[in-house]
Amino acid sequence: MSYADVYQAWKSDPNGFWMEQAEAIDWIEKPSKALFDENTPLYEWFVDGQVNTCWNAVDRHVENGRGSQIAIIHDSPITGTIHKITFADLRNRVARLAGALRAQGIEKGDRVIIYMPMVPEALEAMLACARLGAIHSVVFGGFAAHELAVRIDDCTPKAIIAASCGLEPGRVVQYKPLLDGAIEQSTHKPDFCVIFQREQEVAKLIEGRDHDWHGFQYGVEPADCVPVAGDHPAYILYTSGTTGQPKGVIRPTGGHLVALNWSMKNIYDVGPGDVFWAASDVGWVVGHSYICYGPLINGNTTIVFEGKPVGTPDAGTFWRVISEHKVKSFFTAPTAFRAVKRVDPKGDFVRKYDLSALKTIYLAGERADPDTINWAQEMFGKPIIDHWWQTETGWSIAANPVGIELLPIKVGSPSVAMPGYDVQILDEAGHPMKPGELGAIAVKLPLPPGTLPSLWNAEDRFRKSYLNTFPGYYETGDAGMIDADGYLYIMARTDDVINVAGHRLSTGAMEEVLANHPDVAETAVIGVSDPLKGQTPVGFLCLTNGVNRPHDEIVKEVVAMVRDQIGPVAAFKSAVVVDRLPKTRSGKILRATMVKIADSEAFKMPATIDDPEILDEIRVALQSIGLAKETA
Repeated sequence: MSYADVYQAWKSDPNGFWMEQAEAIDWIEKPSKALFDENTPLYEWFVDGQVNTCWNAVDRHVENGRGSQIAIIHDSPITGTIHKITFADLRNRVARLAGALRAQGIEKGDRVIIYMPMVPEALEAMLACARLGAIHSVVFGGFAAHELAVRIDDCTPKAIIAASCGLEPGRVVQYKPLLDGAIEQSTHKPDFCVIFQREQEVAKLIEGRDHDWHGFQYGVEPADCVPVAGDHPAYILYTSGTTGQPKGVIRPTGGHLVALNWSMKNIYDVGPGDVFWAASDVGWVVGHSYICYGPLINGNTTIVFEGKPVGTPDAGTFWRVISEHKVKSFFTAPTAFRAVKRVDPKGDFVRKYDLSALKTIYLAGERADPDTINWAQEMFGKPIIDHWWQTETGWSIAANPVGIELLPIKVGSPSVAMPGYDVQILDEAGHPMKPGELGAIAVKLPLPPGTLPSLWNAEDRFRKSYLNTFPGYYETGDAGMIDADGYLYIMARTDDVINVAGHRLSTGAMEEVLANHPDVAETAVIGVSDPLKGQTPVGFLCLTNGVNRPHDEIVKEVVAMVRDQIGPVAAFKSAVVVDRLPKTRSGKILRATMVKIADSEAFKMPATIDDPEILDEIRVALQSIGLAKETA
């Protein structure tokens, strides 16, 4: 079947389509139907089915004769170790941990916070919760105590599972003091904590509250899988909210299983036994969907990587992992490729490794600029697939369905809508726009299985954040267009569409132009307040290593390029060269914070920022062109 046939099959019979996909999952009790729409605009899937995620991700592969297959490869260039775990080993480890949690009173519906680095034990903790029907909430390891405290108070966990530390190049990040500080700050107190002690930092345990990971499990009865309803929350994952209060995205069990299983074969083109690697972190949605659950549900070998794209030890570490473990499909963020390209623009490291097992590279997490895609295409000679989704959806809204057919790649587009998503471009009044016109990207309700049905204990906020702007649609918060062939283009977050003298312009389109300059490795464009035009664009340029030309020359050239390719209407006259851009730990550029600095407005330090000192560098750069006049 072609993509068009599959998409049409979904459109003509959504219930039949998803019931057919549900056949690939082991149900304890099969659902009577796919969609439950009695409570519109709140939709749910497979509600009356009974199922267990851990069974589908681990036990069934052992039962089906795949017990000796490697389930998890932990590759840590920081510690110089590689550790492999089979499905049979994984089942035993997860069942034992689940048994220990059960012995301490963890039951179906209880919440458990997981605060761990990139170690296999993080996945085991997630799976052990799923085994019991407990609802886990993974918090990115190393998040500040205040941010952890906010999440403790929101989801009120009965237990917290943490590691003693995380490892960054050249330093040890102590987690336990952050955990202790968070529990001290929070109103809600967990019953107990389980600490996985790492040799790099052995934490002091608090008697009566804290348990050692190994001692905690000694002599316990392993736990069997507990059946849960199709709409039972598998997990809560917090995503930043505009108010500073994070939003707890709920992932329903039945739809999560069906959607992720479908995506592994049809989007990522991997079958049981293939090695799949998503270079992300378990604290983000990519880590949930495509380090832990998706690959394991599909019977893949998944890689847990503790390292960085550059510096652990060099810009070839990704290619070493792919070569050594024979990765078939590789998924990373464009920012990782930009980091590698900046250090190794000619791909000297790429040529050192045998990448013949690698078939496809996938990019997501932020807009993939054409310059990065073209560089990767040139380096690898393999399909570079941009795809687009959100924490809220848990899997692709738009992608190139390589497992069905490889559609023509249009650089700059994440390709086409996946089954379940009726993507439309709307104007401010909610009317559909013509092909090629820039507007708000919205998805006609209902969203497909695996997407969020609501926010944790915050239904009103869910409606306000996603459903109220365009009744009958899910508001993505992104702006873009759809071309005449049905290809989607994500141009910017809705708030990154700037209004220059009445013209709505995409900062993303300007970034594309800047990134095409041969000396520019990475770029960002923001809109700053202007008394005459409303807003004017300002560009930030990170240069490729080794470039030593005068900065004002490069700035003149990029200004001319924008004028030439977008037109004088863009009013693009200002750009500054900076060493680095402020980013979240997951690699997203903090454009909204940069705008506030430029406009001399007060701002709250983003909880997810990778390095707060960068903001001072940005302020100094902006002051050099007459902006950021006051200290915010």
